[in-house]
Amino acid sequence: MNRSSKFAEFLVALAVAGLLAAFRAFLSRRELPAKPRQVDEYNARAPRAGIKPWLLRTVGLLAVLGAGAFLVVVSGIVPIKASSGHWPITAWLLQFAKSRSVATHTLGVEAPALDDPSLILKGATHYEIGCRPCHGNPDLQTPRIAQQMTPRPPYLPPRVSNWTPDELFYIVKHGIKFTGMPAWPAQQRDDEVWAMVAFLLRFPELSAEEYRRLATGGSHRVNAELPMDDSLTLRNAPRVVTENCARCHGVDGPGMAAFPKLTGQRPAYLFAALRAFANGNRRSGVMEPIAAALNLGDMRELALYYAGLPQMLPRIPPQQSLLAVERGEAIATAGIRSQRVPACVACHGPSTTPRNPIYPDLAGQYAEYLALQLMLFKNQHRGGSPYARLMLPIAARLKPEQIRDVALYYASLAAGGAK
Repeated sequence: MNRSSKFAEFLVALAVAGLLAAFRAFLSRRELPAKPRQVDEYNARAPRAGIKPWLLRTVGLLAVLGAGAFLVVVSGIVPIKASSGHWPITAWLLQFAKSRSVATHTLGVEAPALDDPSLILKGATHYEIGCRPCHGNPDLQTPRIAQQMTPRPPYLPPRVSNWTPDELFYIVKHGIKFTGMPAWPAQQRDDEVWAMVAFLLRFPELSAEEYRRLATGGSHRVNAELPMDDSLTLRNAPRVVTENCARCHGVDGPGMAAFPKLTGQRPAYLFAALRAFANGNRRSGVMEPIAAALNLGDMRELALYYAGLPQMLPRIPPQQSLLAVERGEAIATAGIRSQRVPACVACHGPSTTPRNPIYPDLAGQYAEYLALQLMLFKNQHRGGSPYARLMLPIAARLKPEQIRDVALYYASLAAGGAK
């Protein structure tokens, strides 16, 4: 802390001390009578006055303190510059208040299973985009600009063990006042916050190479299922793709369980999804900031690029999932009349019937991603284009096991069938 800052805080303390001294001197002038008879007479008169002496003193003290605080603020002598830092007692008090607040507000919060590789991967990719500039990574633990903040954002691996998973969840979701730590952009997306927590728990044991692999979406390589040359794909990909999408979805759109496949998807749907993310109608703390930075031309270019890529082969479902796939097929093709659930193929295919181009194709999509989207609809946490509202009552009527079955069925299909 520099000298001018210390002097300013000294003046503040001196001003408050002076006000308190003046108030004490004022009270000392109102000496109570010493003789018992006079004391009795004074006490007898006090109730008739309607104000107790102790109450009068309290109100006076509060008035003096309030006036002192107002004068200090008006004077402008309190430094707000980040370069001045905090006094040790100030830093301790803020840290103690933070710890107690987090502990209190996480009572009853239960963490889900956080060892899922797809959760860790999703958290890692967003950390590199949204958190690394302040909190660093194994290659650069102390970013220069962030180190000039007050308080300084810490390098997280040594600090993670100080917090339980539920406490990390609370901090990531809600941010911290009086610091540069923001709240999660989409407060409804607890699944994304837990993904970040899953990564943070893994962060301390990652080498620099392991971190780079996770932060770039697992790998820079192009999807091995497609018969195309990696270097050719990278050369032909628009810059807006390589700078904004490749980290999570891949240059050729394969995605992974943590992120959806984009190859061969309808361009109208992709464009509508990006616009919904950008204006906040479709909630995601990961996608909203990215989409909001794109203009309409970028969105159209992205949509046309991914829609024009070759389709990928579906993943063969494991043997133990075949019965679930059959149940999912029955729901998708015929619906569930008793639950007032219509057939999925009417809107999402595969079907030879013409469909609204803004509805997404689900064939070949990852089962984990589809199940998550249906659960978000079910819990009223998923938005999108103006047609997204149609899914809210349908998903609400589906049971979790039915959601799993439908997702497995669509994941077993070859993408690019009848539109």
